[in-house]
Amino acid sequence: MDRAALRLILLGVFLLSASSQPVKKKQDVDIYSFYINSTVTSRYATTVITSRVANTVNESQEIQFEVKIPKNAFISKFRMTIEGKIYDGVVKEKQEAQQQYSRAVSRGESAGLIKSVGRTLEDFKTSVTVAAFSKVTFELTYEELLKRRLGKYELLINAQPMQPVADFKIDVHIQEKPGFSFLEVKGDLSTGDLANAIKTTRADKDAWVTFYPTQDQQTKCESCGESGLKGDLLITYDVERSSHKGEVMVSNGYFVHYFAPSDVSRIPKNVVFIIDRSGSMNGRKMHQTRLALLKILSDLDGDDHFGLITFDSEVKTWKNELLKATKENLETAKSFVKEIRDRGATDINAAVLAGVDMIHRHPREETASILILLTDGDPTSGETNKERIMANVREAIGPKFPLYCLGFGYDVNFDFLTKMSLENGGVARRIYEDSDADLQLQGFYDEVAVPLLTDVQLKYTGGTNLTKTSFSLYFNGSEIVVSGQITDNSVESFTSEVIAVSKGNNVTYQETVMVKDTSDVPPENEDFMPRLWAYLTVKQILERQVLLKGQEKEDEKKAALKLSLKYQFVTPLTSMVVTKPQGDEVEVADKPKEGGEEPRPPVPGYSHFSPSQPGQPGLHGQHVLHGLQALPGRPGASSQRYQTSGRRGMPMLLGRPAPPLAHPGIHDYSDLLISGYGQMLTIPRKSDEADADAVLPTMLSIPRVRSNRFLLPSAGQSKPLCFDVPVPQKLRLLQDSASEFSMNGQFMTRRQGFSKIAFHYKTKHRLTINTSSISYQDGQSHVEFLWDQEPTQHNTEGVSIILRSNEMDVTMGHIRVVILLHKKNGGVFLWPAVRQQPKDVSLMGILGKPEASYEEVQGSQTPTLKIMDQEVKASMEDVTDYTLPSTPVIRCWLVPFQAVMQGEISDFTVTRL
Repeated sequence: MDRAALRLILLGVFLLSASSQPVKKKQDVDIYSFYINSTVTSRYATTVITSRVANTVNESQEIQFEVKIPKNAFISKFRMTIEGKIYDGVVKEKQEAQQQYSRAVSRGESAGLIKSVGRTLEDFKTSVTVAAFSKVTFELTYEELLKRRLGKYELLINAQPMQPVADFKIDVHIQEKPGFSFLEVKGDLSTGDLANAIKTTRADKDAWVTFYPTQDQQTKCESCGESGLKGDLLITYDVERSSHKGEVMVSNGYFVHYFAPSDVSRIPKNVVFIIDRSGSMNGRKMHQTRLALLKILSDLDGDDHFGLITFDSEVKTWKNELLKATKENLETAKSFVKEIRDRGATDINAAVLAGVDMIHRHPREETASILILLTDGDPTSGETNKERIMANVREAIGPKFPLYCLGFGYDVNFDFLTKMSLENGGVARRIYEDSDADLQLQGFYDEVAVPLLTDVQLKYTGGTNLTKTSFSLYFNGSEIVVSGQITDNSVESFTSEVIAVSKGNNVTYQETVMVKDTSDVPPENEDFMPRLWAYLTVKQILERQVLLKGQEKEDEKKAALKLSLKYQFVTPLTSMVVTKPQGDEVEVADKPKEGGEEPRPPVPGYSHFSPSQPGQPGLHGQHVLHGLQALPGRPGASSQRYQTSGRRGMPMLLGRPAPPLAHPGIHDYSDLLISGYGQMLTIPRKSDEADADAVLPTMLSIPRVRSNRFLLPSAGQSKPLCFDVPVPQKLRLLQDSASEFSMNGQFMTRRQGFSKIAFHYKTKHRLTINTSSISYQDGQSHVEFLWDQEPTQHNTEGVSIILRSNEMDVTMGHIRVVILLHKKNGGVFLWPAVRQQPKDVSLMGILGKPEASYEEVQGSQTPTLKIMDQEVKASMEDVTDYTLPSTPVIRCWLVPFQAVMQGEISDFTVTRL
């Protein structure tokens, strides 16, 4: 056996043992100082995270910096200081940064820095090679405007330094001109013994919160352990509102107006709830929706009027008109809600138009009307063209009342809901699939439950470059914020005027402030107002982009880009480039998109490794590949290191030399792939199939058991089950003998996902889908589609086929399946997602179980679940959910195939598709 092949086998053994055996962590990196300093000036928060780290061993090694920041924030500064040298991140226009990124990738030296984590946070991550016994200081700054919801502002600070820190401090200073009506500190880091480390001090217009836990305290909280603090500090507060005219502040030629009156009576509302009951809402989604509606109905006021509409392919109304929220009507409505069941397809167009018509047919003076749509999917019935749906709704509503769209889960087309909401004066909100989804729904309703003003218009004499000044509704507990520039700095006063409607009567608020009086703003914070104006302007322009077209869209985009560059904000239009002075190593940070997005694509044909000399500091990106991160270093050099992804439950190897990689058939070292617990090692092709296969004879000693991981929702549990199916296989995915329906799939060879999926229905319908095309036959006609063609639809006796971007929506009889085309890590594969299936019918196949039930067995030394009266060992793992376009990573209980499927894998295989 030649030496190269031997090295490859040794590498496989090393990687497999690294990801399957617990590793005792060596304390060779000392985070000796970790500061978080947050300053809030009139709701505008600037937070600086500073981490000082020492390499305590006699060799250079990679040191990682990872923090979580609020999604609503813009990063405005990143700096590293190594041995007295400063490396600053520079914000550039995205295209320019992309070019720099591509040049770096061609040398194998970069990666993105930021990704979304959960509902409210984004993860910022980078690393740097630090010489023996040397130190590095990381400093990250982000900015955000705190938004008032339900009568309070929230400042969220996440702390997770990865080890107890001798010098750990969180300092928060809040300055509010009107003073504070209340201030509270909550969150994971305020519980147990950690509560003693928090100190709160309040003065007239200032408040200070400090959090200085000892190293011992950092290991003993509910969410802490040997790796130190892990959790949030949540500071909530509100300000005094002695003046109903609002609070106007002027500084450096800019102004900001906070308007939140409470001296007006609530306006009775007309609210219509439009609820999706299609098949994809089955199970927990429908249950949680019913719970939320029951609670919301109980919260309606006696002078409110309401209507209920449910829809699938048909639209059903509780009553044909709006009814007053009397006790009798509410009880009848609750009975209706309890009987809502999932079924059918999704006709969003007809449902929303029915809601609009219900309000139009029953106009009431001195009231506020609201439409609330809840859906979890795309339109699949009736009118399915989204542009025509939006045009129909826009024409029907006019400017008369807002439409609020709630998107349940990640399978929904959130861009479509966002645009439709904004076109009609509302907003879109994502409802996350979790155990508290019903509370999320109630929370949104609470925000719009008490309208106080309608048709709110704000005017500013001498103001220019204003942010949004027109609002259809103002709700109790919220706040309207307007900022702008003052055209003439020589004027002595500045006047604001608010005109609105309260229960049919016009109301006016007017306020005049002295421009020369700058005592409102401390000198050290006087630049906050231009930054606040820029932040709010960019946010609102980006929100409006979905509504604009042509030159107007380009002009606004250029304006937002100009401000982003001026104030060094990392926004969807910009990227932060971090480069060493000699310019040979680059990282790029992008603002993630809501709902997730594909990672920045690699440049084809190049390695993802970064050359680095031992003992020399260098910034490197980390390319994450299914649980393995290839850390920088010359292939074959002693500085080469590997690190697992760092997810919970997976070992972390830092600073440990790895065997050199050298094999004539392996071209892209970073595409080595390891599954969640080290079951597979894959060497993908760089050139052609024959070239790759030529390598295989020298690799026979490497374990090649590979698998695809499937998720199975669990009734009444927050964590689903998951199980592995080895490849290659031809599988029976779903079969219903009664309706003569079957769906079979063939796994990719040596890759993730399916290469081909075939449907059979009745005796003549056959649909075959591969990664490039779709073929449908019904006995007489034959139709061909291509994945990259325009969206299209084909319907025939009991069969509906809808082709959209990267997904094929198939309905045959009472079964609906969406086939998603995923493009990941240079590969293309299919994945099926069952969206609807008959109730009370047992289906066969890997996907035949709609959900499973289990109980956690308490008191066992290793995690154990009870499934169908049988106790099985389980492990908590991360899994990518390919049934959703956004491919989120979620936690699941990994259990043996036999335990959950009650059979052997051979029972689910077929000889032909």
